Amino acid sequence: MGSFKVKLVVWFALLALLPLAVAFYGYNTLAQRSETRRADAALQAGLRAAASGYAERLDAATAAARRLAAEPQVQAALRSHDRAALRELLPKQPAQPAARRTVSVVADGRVLGEVSVWVPIRDKLLRQLDGGLAPHDRLVAIEHGRIVAGPGTGTPLGVTTPGTPAQVAVAGRRYRALLTSGLGAPSGLEFAALTPQSAIDAATNAAERRIIGALAVSLVLFAVATYLLGRSIVGTLRRFAGAADAIASGSLSERVDVEGNDEFAQLARAFNGMAAQLEQRLSELEAERARVQEAVSRFGEALAATHDVGQLVPVVVQSAVEATGASGGVVLGPDGELARAGDPDAGTERIALPLRAGSSDFGLLVLTGDGFDAAQTETATSLAAQVVVALENARLHRIVERQALVDSLTGLANRRSFEETLRAEVARAGRYGDPMSVVLADLDDFKRVNDRYGHPVGDVVLKTFAAALRRTVRESDTAGRWGGEEFALVLPSTDLDGALRLAERARAALAAEAVQLPDGSSINVSASFGVASFPDWDEPGELLAAADSALYEAKRSGKNRVVKALESASGKIV
Repeated sequence: MGSFKVKLVVWFALLALLPLAVAFYGYNTLAQRSETRRADAALQAGLRAAASGYAERLDAATAAARRLAAEPQVQAALRSHDRAALRELLPKQPAQPAARRTVSVVADGRVLGEVSVWVPIRDKLLRQLDGGLAPHDRLVAIEHGRIVAGPGTGTPLGVTTPGTPAQVAVAGRRYRALLTSGLGAPSGLEFAALTPQSAIDAATNAAERRIIGALAVSLVLFAVATYLLGRSIVGTLRRFAGAADAIASGSLSERVDVEGNDEFAQLARAFNGMAAQLEQRLSELEAERARVQEAVSRFGEALAATHDVGQLVPVVVQSAVEATGASGGVVLGPDGELARAGDPDAGTERIALPLRAGSSDFGLLVLTGDGFDAAQTETATSLAAQVVVALENARLHRIVERQALVDSLTGLANRRSFEETLRAEVARAGRYGDPMSVVLADLDDFKRVNDRYGHPVGDVVLKTFAAALRRTVRESDTAGRWGGEEFALVLPSTDLDGALRLAERARAALAAEAVQLPDGSSINVSASFGVASFPDWDEPGELLAAADSALYEAKRSGKNRVVKALESASGKIV
């Protein structure tokens, strides 16, 4: 018997190793991808903030040049060609790379000259712009493929595709890098955000250690449970073996003493009944065994359908009728009959079993027949308990399915759900030749709202924007949260003009909405929108890229506006 217990533990452990190994591989791969995507998302957000901050500094330089152009001393120095005075009044051109903003000086209807203000591309500027990055991340300035400011100045950066993360080596260290598109001034200038590859590897290794620990604990618990189960089974089998030997020797008065109401107890009662009436009950026992096997088989089908309530309930009531020998059965739900088997109206005795789990009420299982003994009643009660578990699992599964597709803060579709809808609508539009459009929207100066009023107010702003979008779109449209303060719309059967009108309504609705603050005051927020349409761009990625480019143009042009995506003669999005 001891050998059987060891074999049982070994075999169960071997059966557990394969799924545990597969689970480890899957979780480990998922952890690696998750850490890399998290790092890429952080780089993208920080890079977007840096580009926005740089644009603000260019705007500030233009404003400074205009102020200087309006100075009487500057105008007087230009009239008199006083170079010494101009050198004192005007900023000097820095030696390092810098962005130039020039304004003409006009007085008395004629142009006296030009005033230039420079934005030097220095490490100090990069430190001012990298507030959106993590402490260990770095921002560098690139000019024609070579670092001109930041770590590794003077060395080339092996990243050529904007918006696509890549691994690079800078100053002997490995980084994951993300590059912006050209910033316009000076010509060829780009920003790149770098995060140490070692930080990503460390996070991945930590997740891997946690997974290994959890799997090891699971294996130990599995082995312990298997051993205890084997010991219990072996002890019961020993008692059955002793009784069987006694009956084989002719002692039919021998009985198996098994306490409890589990399956072994039922087998013990059947064994004792067989000993008392072996000849008379042999055929009946075979029939009973076949019926129980059929009931178990049907109940196995029910458990396999635990996520489909419509399939689960009929199989369950049929299994209950088979297992208890009832004439018929019916499941009554809050709104009426859900399923029936046999003839529920026949028989003189009834068993009614409520199907409840906590606050969830799934109805009532009613079995009818000519009579039910204690074992049949117990079997029906056990089946009902398992049915409740299966129904509760199905309910929870539906909840989890919905949560996997909806953003928890705004109630809009999350990014995964939105991308699936976008792919389906692009395919449908291509198949039937219908137009469709995509709108990307981004809250203006959202970081400033968070910094000034706190993240709870920022959440209220996000919810307000989501509510405005829901009021604007049609039932056939899909509104989703793309990430952070960025939202997206899929508009089936909508051409570019219709999408522009809808985006304008959403923009106006948000601009007119007052967001209440905890102190009783209110603020107004705005958003910028980029619009692109099929078939101008016939791939989901191209539609999103076109709408994103239009959104960037809306931001650059002053924010709080709707801009449509255009395509230049060279095929580039402008």
